[in-house]
Amino acid sequence: MTQTITSQRPFEANRDLQSPNRNLTPLTTCLDDKDQLSVGGCGLSDLAQRYGTPLYVLDETTLRATCRAYREALKRHYPGPSLPIYASKANSSLLMSSLVASEDFGLDAVSACELMTALQGGMPGERMVLHGNNKSDDELLLAYNNNVTIVVDNQHDLDRLAVLVPAGDSPARLMLRFTPGIECHTHEYIRTGHLDSKFGFDPDQLEPVLKSLAGQAWARLTGLHAHIGSQIFELEPHRDLAAVMADALKLARSLGHPVQDLNVGGGLGIRYVESDDPPSIDQWIEVVAQAVTTACRERALELPRLMCEPGRSLVATAGLTLYSVGSRKTIPGVRTYVAVDGGMSDNPRPITYQSLYTALLADRPLAEADETVNLVGKHCESGDVLLKDLPLPTTTSGDVVVVFATGAYNASMSSNYNRIPRPGAVIVQDGQSELVQKREQPDDLLRHDVLPERFRAVR
Repeated sequence: MTQTITSQRPFEANRDLQSPNRNLTPLTTCLDDKDQLSVGGCGLSDLAQRYGTPLYVLDETTLRATCRAYREALKRHYPGPSLPIYASKANSSLLMSSLVASEDFGLDAVSACELMTALQGGMPGERMVLHGNNKSDDELLLAYNNNVTIVVDNQHDLDRLAVLVPAGDSPARLMLRFTPGIECHTHEYIRTGHLDSKFGFDPDQLEPVLKSLAGQAWARLTGLHAHIGSQIFELEPHRDLAAVMADALKLARSLGHPVQDLNVGGGLGIRYVESDDPPSIDQWIEVVAQAVTTACRERALELPRLMCEPGRSLVATAGLTLYSVGSRKTIPGVRTYVAVDGGMSDNPRPITYQSLYTALLADRPLAEADETVNLVGKHCESGDVLLKDLPLPTTTSGDVVVVFATGAYNASMSSNYNRIPRPGAVIVQDGQSELVQKREQPDDLLRHDVLPERFRAVR
């Protein structure tokens, strides 16, 4: 545990914002009596000193507040049943699985290991779905044997399940994914709703597939799924999606399928930098819920259970990463590089998506910036740049840098590039910090290497 900081003042970055996904920092971010940053009652420099850096930090208060924001918005705006489902690819761990299960969420997984993590974290299989465009037999069987709904993405899924489900046993519970053909403004790599996508059945395949599934003893189609992308600020595409899905729901029910679940995916964006202006969780849910309700009533359909799959918008802002400053290089008249002890192996998003972030010094967050730097990692890549043109007070070796909104797709996309061990992770609340992911050690990286005997002989 860490010592509780009793003298705190709210940090200005969180002022006058309506929802956790619209904050730049965790909800509990404060300044102590030395004007140093704390989160969850824990000084960030203290955490860096105790656990080492790089370090992922998750704020439990923000995580639970975000879960409640989704649950309460669904109850407020949707007159039918609902189930929010955590998209665990954003940050998969025993801790996250346990936390969202305790908040009455479901969970979606895209691999056997994500499934196993969720099950061991206490998530009931009945509240889980398995996604994926190339599921293995082992993954399909793991889902089937644990009562997990399988989101069928293509004919290959159907062909394999027809063989794998034992004759006479309970049918596999299925959700059919299709591409709705809706474009939205987001990065090309994370647009999944347009027709040119590796995910889901094409719209013109929907009716033949539904007809082929009718009467199959091994299959029970209980839901439909479509997803239009990620880090989306627009609301209109979600209105369009509701109409497309309601048409599919009417078709499925007319063919005798007991479809009760309508899964609209996720995609709500968050604030990474001050200029980002996403809708609040409440605004997003209100639009989605009203659009689904209207579309179903216009088609005289009984309201389905409404599912949505928040990932980034649930966990991103609750997380931050701590780094220690090392070397610096100044090229007069050109640029100053400030290097930290992590980089693209613990946060590949800048080099992959050109993603932007907000960063401050843990012990001098209010100090006036007197230089503009490129904050770079330690990896052997010129592109290993975490933040470009970052205004900062002049740094010295050992300063702790805080990069905000790293709770999603940082730990889950991390790597061992240059044989650098992955960071540890802690969760903080009420002045207490607890380890939730051990820091990898060099020996961990050698554990799975095998040196054939003939190579040993020539050493």
